[in-house]
Amino acid sequence: MTVAPAPAPVPSLAARASSIGGSPVRDILAVTARPEVINFAGGLPAPELFDAEGIARAYRAVLAESSAQALQYSITEGEPALRAALAARTSARGLPTQPDDLLVTTGSQQALSLLATALLEPGDVVLVESPCYLAALQVFAFAGARVVAVPGDGDGVDPAALEELVVRERPKLLYTVPTFQNPTGRTMPAGRRAAVASVAARRGLWIIEDDPYGELRFEGERVPWIASYEGAADRTVLLGSFSKVMAPGLRLGWLRAPGELRRACVVAKQAADLHTPTVNQLAATRYLADSDLDAHVARVAGVYGRRRDAMLAGLAAALPEGSVWDRPEGGMFLWARLPESYDTTALLPRVVRHDVAYVPGAPFYAGDPDRSTLRLCFVTQTPEEIGEGLRRLGEALGEGLGRGGAASCIDHERC
Repeated sequence: MTVAPAPAPVPSLAARASSIGGSPVRDILAVTARPEVINFAGGLPAPELFDAEGIARAYRAVLAESSAQALQYSITEGEPALRAALAARTSARGLPTQPDDLLVTTGSQQALSLLATALLEPGDVVLVESPCYLAALQVFAFAGARVVAVPGDGDGVDPAALEELVVRERPKLLYTVPTFQNPTGRTMPAGRRAAVASVAARRGLWIIEDDPYGELRFEGERVPWIASYEGAADRTVLLGSFSKVMAPGLRLGWLRAPGELRRACVVAKQAADLHTPTVNQLAATRYLADSDLDAHVARVAGVYGRRRDAMLAGLAAALPEGSVWDRPEGGMFLWARLPESYDTTALLPRVVRHDVAYVPGAPFYAGDPDRSTLRLCFVTQTPEEIGEGLRRLGEALGEGLGRGGAASCIDHERC
C-alpha cells in the first residue's frame, strides 16, 4: 500500500502582513460592543444625526432616473458631476480648484494608501505629527517606510524641528491633520501653516494635508488650508471626505493633487478597485444638488459642540489630580494627559469593567509613547450619557488609588 506524502505547507504571508498589527481602536471597539458600555473610544459620527431621508431620496432619484449609469462601471478619476461639485465647494473655501485636479477615492483612507503606493519605496522616510492619526501610521508601515515623528507643541509640528529633520533624514513627505487633529483635537494656526509650507518649498518635501474634520467647527475662525499658502501649491496633497459630514457608509473621499502625482494615484487606484462605486458617487452628487449640506453640517456641529461642552464640564471630576487637557474648537476628539504614574493601556481593562471605554494614547505615537495619555470621542453620546460615562471613568480611575482633588484644563480661562 502506497502512502501519499504529506502535503507541503503553503508559502508564508508577506513580511509586512505578519509584522504589522491591526488597529487598536478596532480591537477596543470589538471588546466594548456590549450595549451597556458608554464608548468614548470610537471615532464614529452620531448616527441619529445622519440625514437618512435626504440620502435615501438622492438614491431613489438616481436609481429611478439614471439606473443604467448608476449601476455601470465608471471612470477611475470619479464621476465628472461629483468632481465638479467638489471643485466648486473647495474653490468657495479659498482654494481655486478644477474638477480635473481631483480624484474620487473609496474614503479618504484609500487616498492615503494610493499616495503611499505612488510616492514611497521601502526604506523611505515619512515625517508625522506626534501623536499621529493611527491609520496613517499603518499605511506608511505597510509601505515599508521609516516613520519619524516631528517634535511639536499645542499648535502642531515645530517648523524649526521640521526643517532640521528634513535636512538630516531626507524624507519624502510630511503627513499632517492640521485642523481638529485626530487624536488631539488641536488646530495648527495660520502662521504655523505658512512656516510649514515655507520649509516644504525650501527643502523639497511633499505635504499630505488630511482634512476630514475641518467643517465641524464649533467656535473660532476657519484657518486656510496649507495648500493655499505660498510655495505649497505644487507640493501639497489635500484629502477630503464625506464620512464626517454626510455618512461614513458612503465611503466617499477625494484627493486634490498636482498633475503628475494625481495621475500616478489614478494608476494605483485602477490596480486597487478600478473606481469608487458609481451609485454612491451619483447619489452624493444628487444630494449636493437637492439638499443643503452646509445647513446640515451646521446642525451637526451645533450638537457636537454641546456634547464637547458636556465632556469638558465633567472632566475635572473624572480625571485624577494633575491631569491636563485641551479645549478643541471643533472636530470629534479630546486629548487628555494623566499624571506620569498612570499607564492608560494597563488601566483600560479595569475601566471597561466599569462599562466605559477610551483609547489609550500609546498607539498614536511613532516614537516613544506618552503612556499617560488617552483619547476621548465626545460626539457619539448625548450630554446625559457623557456625564454618566465620565462618572464611571472617574470611579474606575480612582479605584484603589486613593486619589483626591481635581484635575485641570490646560487653558484655565476657556475651560
